[in-house]
Amino acid sequence: MKIAAIQMCSGLDPDQNLAALEPLLEEAAGQGADYVLTPEVTMIFPENRDQLRSVAAPFVDHPQLAKVGELARRLGLFIQIGSLPIPLEDGRFANRSVLFGPGGEQRARYDKIHLFDADIAGLNAYRESATYRGGERAVTAELGEFRLGFSICYDMRFPRLYNTLANAGATLMAVPAAFTVPTGQAHWHVLLRARAIETGSYVIAAAQGGVHANGRSTYGHSLIVDPWGKVIAELDHDRPGVLVAEIDPQAVVEARQRIPALANARDFASPALQD
Repeated sequence: MKIAAIQMCSGLDPDQNLAALEPLLEEAAGQGADYVLTPEVTMIFPENRDQLRSVAAPFVDHPQLAKVGELARRLGLFIQIGSLPIPLEDGRFANRSVLFGPGGEQRARYDKIHLFDADIAGLNAYRESATYRGGERAVTAELGEFRLGFSICYDMRFPRLYNTLANAGATLMAVPAAFTVPTGQAHWHVLLRARAIETGSYVIAAAQGGVHANGRSTYGHSLIVDPWGKVIAELDHDRPGVLVAEIDPQAVVEARQRIPALANARDFASPALQD
């Protein structure tokens, strides 16, 4: 099976982002890809919450998703939109990933579980949960000979999610992302390789890259990692592009036989808190 990661520099206008995505999907199809993953915030990379509210469309009859379904059908591809914001009833948004089948139908969707809330020394507090509501359910979906495990960006720092996905049968982990440059330089490769190694799974990471209209800079460097933790394909830059690699389900079987960490895992008691 051939899989492809699309790297983008998404801006503030959903239709413009969709127009930029379409030729990249066509390029992936032209290289023989069966499944294509796009980055986090594919359809809109907002400048602020008010700007997000002004353009984010409801999930039902979403205009850009309808077009992606048409593209999946025309190109005969599995297409996973890494994420886009979906308005919720409490005034916040879901950071939602959506998988389309080759017939253009929606096969699965996943709302990002882990949200970045932090007080950083010398900087203002950052509260992703003020804008987004975290999902509550891990998701997998059939993908030919593979089972796809869903995650989004910050999720990659939480190994328990990937362990759960692998134990549910996932053999290919999707990680659409919009990593900052400093964290990307420090952590991107090592985290993605670790998630592949500890679950004996392929990992595909489609990234945002470059300087965006909202003023942010993202790291790029989309990757595909094999179940032994080897980077088998990489876009070694932050420009838009398409990354394609062939993957083999037997490699998952062999990696999990050589290091049976999933099978050998045991439950254990947590230490008691000390006074």
